[in-house]
Amino acid sequence: MRLRSGVFAASCLLVQALGVALFLRGFFPLPVRSVPRREARADPPAEPAPPGPGMVSNWTKIPPPLFKKVVIVLIDALRDDFVFGSKGKQFMPYTTQVVEKGASYSFIAEAKPPTVTMPRIKALMTGSIPGFIDVVVNLNSPALLDDNLIWQAKTAGKRIIFYGDDTWVKLFPKHFVEYDGTTSFFVSDFTEVDDNVTRHLDRVLKREDWDLLILHYLGLDHIGHMTGPNSPLVGPKLREMDNILKKIHISLLSKEEASLPNLLVVCGDHGMSETGSHGGSSEGEVHTPLLFISSAFGKRTQPEHVQQTDLASTLAIGLGLPISRNSVGNLILPVVGGKTMREQLRFVHLNGFQLSRLLQENTPAYEKDPGYEHFKIAEKSHSNWIKLYLEGNNSEILLNIGKKVLKQYLEALKTLSSSLSKQVAQYDMYSMMVGTVIIMEVLILLLLSIPKALSKRAEFEVPLSPPLFSLLFYLMCLMLCAVHVIVCTSAESLCYFCSMSWLTAVGVMMLISALMCGILSAVAKTFENYRLPPKNPVVSSYNWSEIDVLILAGTIGHVLSLGASSFIEEEHQTWYFLVNTLCLVLCQELCRNNFLLKECDPQHSTNVKQNFDSIGESSECKNIDIPAASNSKLGKASSSSEFIKGSDKWISLATPWIILICCRLLRSLNQTGVQWAHRPDFGHWLTSSEHKSELSFLAAVSLLMIFFLVQRRCSLVSKIAMALGLLGVYSYRAAIGNVTFPWQHGGKDISKGITEARFVYVFVLGIVFTGTKDLLKSQVISADSNTKSTGLWEVYSGLVLLAALLFRPHNLPVLVFCLLIQTMMTKYIWIPLKFDAAQITIMHYWFGQAFFYFQGNSNGIATVDISAGFVGLDSYVEIPAIFLTAFATYAGPFLWAIHLLCYLSSEVSRNSAAVGHGCFCYALMRSIPVAIYVVLVTGLRYHLFIWSVFSPKLLYEGVHVFITAAVCLFFTAMDQNHAYKVQD
Repeated sequence: MRLRSGVFAASCLLVQALGVALFLRGFFPLPVRSVPRREARADPPAEPAPPGPGMVSNWTKIPPPLFKKVVIVLIDALRDDFVFGSKGKQFMPYTTQVVEKGASYSFIAEAKPPTVTMPRIKALMTGSIPGFIDVVVNLNSPALLDDNLIWQAKTAGKRIIFYGDDTWVKLFPKHFVEYDGTTSFFVSDFTEVDDNVTRHLDRVLKREDWDLLILHYLGLDHIGHMTGPNSPLVGPKLREMDNILKKIHISLLSKEEASLPNLLVVCGDHGMSETGSHGGSSEGEVHTPLLFISSAFGKRTQPEHVQQTDLASTLAIGLGLPISRNSVGNLILPVVGGKTMREQLRFVHLNGFQLSRLLQENTPAYEKDPGYEHFKIAEKSHSNWIKLYLEGNNSEILLNIGKKVLKQYLEALKTLSSSLSKQVAQYDMYSMMVGTVIIMEVLILLLLSIPKALSKRAEFEVPLSPPLFSLLFYLMCLMLCAVHVIVCTSAESLCYFCSMSWLTAVGVMMLISALMCGILSAVAKTFENYRLPPKNPVVSSYNWSEIDVLILAGTIGHVLSLGASSFIEEEHQTWYFLVNTLCLVLCQELCRNNFLLKECDPQHSTNVKQNFDSIGESSECKNIDIPAASNSKLGKASSSSEFIKGSDKWISLATPWIILICCRLLRSLNQTGVQWAHRPDFGHWLTSSEHKSELSFLAAVSLLMIFFLVQRRCSLVSKIAMALGLLGVYSYRAAIGNVTFPWQHGGKDISKGITEARFVYVFVLGIVFTGTKDLLKSQVISADSNTKSTGLWEVYSGLVLLAALLFRPHNLPVLVFCLLIQTMMTKYIWIPLKFDAAQITIMHYWFGQAFFYFQGNSNGIATVDISAGFVGLDSYVEIPAIFLTAFATYAGPFLWAIHLLCYLSSEVSRNSAAVGHGCFCYALMRSIPVAIYVVLVTGLRYHLFIWSVFSPKLLYEGVHVFITAAVCLFFTAMDQNHAYKVQD
């Protein structure tokens, strides 16, 4: 069976995507749990029994509640400096006064990455560290089945009322006696989402029929996503939150009884980065304020650092509930510091007993754990203290001994929590290994197929029936199935691949066997070809060009850099360096073509050209998608003589330097990475409220330039649609307050811009539909290359319009420079120098990666602009939101890939195999880093930065593979020529 290189590459990438999905499912672990929730309410442990005969403690029950009513106010994306910094003093005066002079305890709670809402709510209510994969399921929160504070309170008969983010309603269904959920994903809503919470407040504070009130405010988070932490909208929102806290606190104080005080807890689920997003591990994202306000507390203390998971244990003690079985948090001792020494020791003993039990259930050698040993020592000291206490010894010595025991407990709790935090999740190694095998097999198969894939015919003869192949295939299937049975029957923990149906598992084993047989067949043919004498001995004398050496060295260097956390954090520097170096090499190539030709003997050049012509005709291993003369440097020079005489010579020589200037300007627009992300950049300057007029001017000029750069290859109807669409883009940004029209004054007319955005969507769909119609016409009715080329360029124009709508205004110059560089390289570099399809494809890939970072992206989740997923939507719709967010994030690589297809399809001087060559090289360039990276991540899975650095990068790589697979399928659909012929 014969396969074209494009079809082969797309098929390989789809198989690799399957392997990546399986690896991701095994790598991102599900947290290890204790007993099921229904069994969690076991009898609490008694106080340690005092030594000696006849001595028995009479305290066997859970301590009674410390507070009558508890109100939890969770302000989404509340950074610690919003309360404890200058903004807190300016915009939250009442809260600042309570913190500094009132009866309260203030802390800085550290959240573990990923810093997104749903995993943080789980951490707050269960005390456990959610799995990193929770960042993926954050958009669709399933019910929480683990033991948690809300379930314990409901089981104990506590009446719980909730208003706010509907994530709580999804996580805790049927737990609230009253609730009103608001969607958390419509990020352009700053006011209504909070007003829907506050409107219930006056009524519920007057009632007595509740024990626990939870309020989750989203407005601050939405402001951060849209405008950043330094927005002028942040101050009024903080003042609004301060007034709400004042109202709640005064109400709780007025209703306090002599028996039990009330408690107000103020916290954030996560913080906010300097760009206003979250998800990563920067200081602004992981540090949140945690305030305990009650009349029962004494003098104020300076904010100390605690873990976010400590809240669940502390609130459980405060409400008189059992601590959640899966909690790894410690009791925050100052909250119970006003109680007697015996009560404090009882509280920390309950916490230590729960942690030691969780350690026993998850660690076989738990007795050797330092935390467990410390706990047992503290427990023994505690029993001795109880003996003295029961004997009636109330001296100062007893109090000092109690303080020492308390200190022993706190050290044991800290060590136990640290041990459990490291062991709280386990990897599914079997699923990871199966996925890795598939990924590596695909990479090896692609590498072995390079000679055939980049030949002038670009076709494969896939052997399916030889007896040896069939025998080897069945033997491998049987062996792999036997391994699968052994692993799945002996595995101590649940394995995702083992939980699949046997039919699915056997299908995967057959796929692995088929890939291995394909590899062995390709290796055998390679050795066979090496044994045969070459048809033309001159072929072996082919020398690599500087471009080829740079491509190889750059690819290897980038792959090797993925093994270092610092290089991953600053990967944008790698791509900036490679793109800049590429420009310098292109400059050298242009100088050679424009100046060295004059020094060459024309007769010699002709003879060399004829010699390389004969090489091109006889070679099957060379990518021949352009006239054969261009395969040598002198051939290139000879064939570009007309270009040398033209007036564009100096523009061509200046093009690499112009591109370098563009790249330097783009680097100043968005600071990304980790080391320099905090430094001010031109984007921050533009987005500040003082420079809205400058931003408006820049956005208008950028949209005009986008029109002039894109409309050249479009039909008249598409040009009109593009112009109206770009006008709609500016109108949308003006409607939501990012930019202004010259006749606008003030920002009082700010709206959600839904009508304007949908107006643009109409033109996007219209342009894409027009291009699709031309493509279908060229594919089905007539094989007209001009119609096909026009259709592709119109589809590309529609995607550019969509990108202009989704990009923030200060990022529109990124789109302009993208189009400008593509135009200049097409006219002044690729066509004159006559690079082959493989070289042009890799250049497109490199620039696509560079523009991914020019957009302001990084390898951290915090830079994902989720506000793009809600442009034009008046409510959360999952599929469009995911598509728009993914497109906005990967717009750079995606637009460069589509431009590659348009360029290769429209160049009439190229062989029809060029599109297949481009598809194959693009798939290979994506396959190499992801295959090496999964191996590196597997080896570094216990690295200190595995969750903060390596895991987010793995998610980016996985999504990029799926996007590239879709692009390659589009390449294959456009590559309909079955018989490739080299054009003379």
